[in-house]
Amino acid sequence: MPDLTSNSSPRVGEEGARRTAVGRRGGRRNLLPLAKRMRREPTEAEAKLWSMLRGQRLAGMKFKRQEQVGDYIVDFVCFGARLIVEADGSQHAENDKDAVRDAWLTEQGFRVLRFWNNDILGNPEGVACVILDAAQPPLPNPSPARGEGL
Repeated sequence: MPDLTSNSSPRVGEEGARRTAVGRRGGRRNLLPLAKRMRREPTEAEAKLWSMLRGQRLAGMKFKRQEQVGDYIVDFVCFGARLIVEADGSQHAENDKDAVRDAWLTEQGFRVLRFWNNDILGNPEGVACVILDAAQPPLPNPSPARGEGL
């Protein structure tokens, strides 16, 4: 068995190579098999949203889909912008588990956007605009003492 504490990375095919290369983004469970299944079987809204986000099509932002963050699988994440985008069906209406999940993700420094499936399918341009706005860094707070701002 290779020494997992060494600084050198194991070659592909060696025991433990995938485990150390992939990691679990801080989660206690390995949700990779579930995430892979979710990638193979997207909802209609997830497929539409992925067609807008994939390949850095939206302002050059790199999104990943069905990615594990902690003990959760998020629909779409842009790590560079610390932005998570969720496509929600009716099962997410007033869901307490989603509130707990969003609070944890926010504590980790992510901004979480949720869109109803019918919004994604009926108004994809509007959804793209909201995602672009959310990905912009906040403007610096001007100093009134130096005559900046209002």
